[in-house]
Amino acid sequence: MTVERAVQRAISARPFNALITETFDTALNHESNALQRGLKPFTFVAKDCFAYQGVPVTCASKMLENFTAPYTATILQRLVENGGSLLGKANMDEFAMGSTSTHSHYGPVKSSITAGNLDNDWRIAGGSSGGCAVAVHSGFADVALGTDTGGSTRNPAAFHGIVGFKPSYGTLSRYGHIPLANSFDVPAIFANTVADCERFYGIMAGVDSYDSTSLDPLPRPENVDLTKLTIGIPKQYVHPMLSDDTLDAWNNAAKLLESTGCKIVPVDLPHTEYSIICYHILAETDIASNMARFDGVSLGHRASDDAPSFNELLATSRTESLNDTVRRRIFVGNYYNVRENRGKYFQQAAKVRRLIKQDFDAAFAQVDVLLTPVTSHSAPLYSEVRAAKFKSRQRQDDYFTQPANMAGLPAISVPMGTCSNGFPLGLQLIGNYLEDYRLLAIANFLHELHTNSA
Repeated sequence: MTVERAVQRAISARPFNALITETFDTALNHESNALQRGLKPFTFVAKDCFAYQGVPVTCASKMLENFTAPYTATILQRLVENGGSLLGKANMDEFAMGSTSTHSHYGPVKSSITAGNLDNDWRIAGGSSGGCAVAVHSGFADVALGTDTGGSTRNPAAFHGIVGFKPSYGTLSRYGHIPLANSFDVPAIFANTVADCERFYGIMAGVDSYDSTSLDPLPRPENVDLTKLTIGIPKQYVHPMLSDDTLDAWNNAAKLLESTGCKIVPVDLPHTEYSIICYHILAETDIASNMARFDGVSLGHRASDDAPSFNELLATSRTESLNDTVRRRIFVGNYYNVRENRGKYFQQAAKVRRLIKQDFDAAFAQVDVLLTPVTSHSAPLYSEVRAAKFKSRQRQDDYFTQPANMAGLPAISVPMGTCSNGFPLGLQLIGNYLEDYRLLAIANFLHELHTNSA
C-alpha cells in the first residue's frame, strides 16, 4: 500500500498503542527512493529492539528511552533496499520479556480485535511482539518484523488471525538486534498470508558478514507433492490446558490434510515435558549476561549523581529504569550463573536441550512436519491477565512454542478460524532445520485448504 494510506490507518489505530516511535517522514523518503529505482513500495514496522540509524530504539524500557541507534540492522536495510518504507518502531514487552505486550514503559498494546471501548478492558495482543501483530492486523503494515525467543511472534499472530513465521535459527541476521537470549532469539515475520511471509523472508534471509551465526536456508524445493505428506501429531502436545475450541481446530486441520491424501501419524517427543523448565534456566542465564551492559554509566538511564557509591549508582539506575519482570529474570539468571549452581542448573539444562533436539531429529526421520497448537485458547482480556491464575496460562502457552526455539527449528502459526466466542485461533506447523521454504509451502497448502473449506 502507499505510505500516505498507511499513515492514515496508523493514525486511526493509535488507540491500540502499537507504535512507540512513528517514522512517517522516513517512510515517505523510503517510498520516494523506491519509486525512483522502479521498485514496488511496501510498508513495514519493526519491533523496537531493532536498530535503525537515527531513530530511537528503546526496547520499551525507560532504560533506553533516550537512546538513538547509531547504525541499521541488516534485515531492516535489506527491506529498505528492496522497496520497504519504515513506518515506525513497534511496542512490545520491556526487553521482550513477556507474552502479553502489557509490560511496556510506554503503556500496554491493546489488541485490534477488541470491539468497543478500550478504556476499561480489552483483549491482549500477545507478546512480546504484540505491536507488530496489531500493525499488520490493523492494515497499516504490509509486513512486520518481530522477534521470537520462545513464541513471541507465533503467539500474537495466532491471537490476531494472521501468519507468524519463526525461521530456522541463523537464517535471518541478528546484527542490529538487541538480544534477549542469544541462543534462542530469531528475527521473525508477521504478514497476512503465508505467501507474503515467503516473499519477505526471501528478501531478508541469508549470510550476513556482520553476524557470524548467519547462514543460508536450503533452496526452495521443486515439485513437492503436498497431498502425500506425512504429518506428525506429537502426543505430548495433547495438554489438559487446551480448550475444546483449540482441540477442535487441531482435529479439523488434521482431517483436512488427511482428506487430501496426507498421512497423519502420532509422534513421541518424550522430553517435551522438561523443555519449559530448561528453556527458562538457559534463557535467564543469557538474560543476566545480556542485561549487564545496561548499567546507567556506559549505557542507559542514569540516576542522579549524588549516589553515595558507584555500586549504589548502578543499583539505583537499574531499579529506576527496569520493571519487576526484567529485574527478577536478571536475579534468577545470576543465581544460575554462580559457580556452585552452574553445574546443577545450566549444564544440566543444556544436556536436556540436546535430548529435546534429538527427539525432533527422530521425529523428522518419520514425518515431513509436525502439527500442534500455538496457544491453549484465543486472546484473553486484560482483566484476566492481571489475575494471578493467568501466570499458569502464560507458562502453558509457552509450552507449545518454545521447544522449536530450543532446537532452532522453523515454525509458523497459521490462522485456523475462530473460537466459540468469535476470536481468532491459530495452529502451528514445525519443520526440520533449514527446510524453511518447504515448511512455508506446506503452511500455504494448509491455509488454502482451511480457507476453501470455510
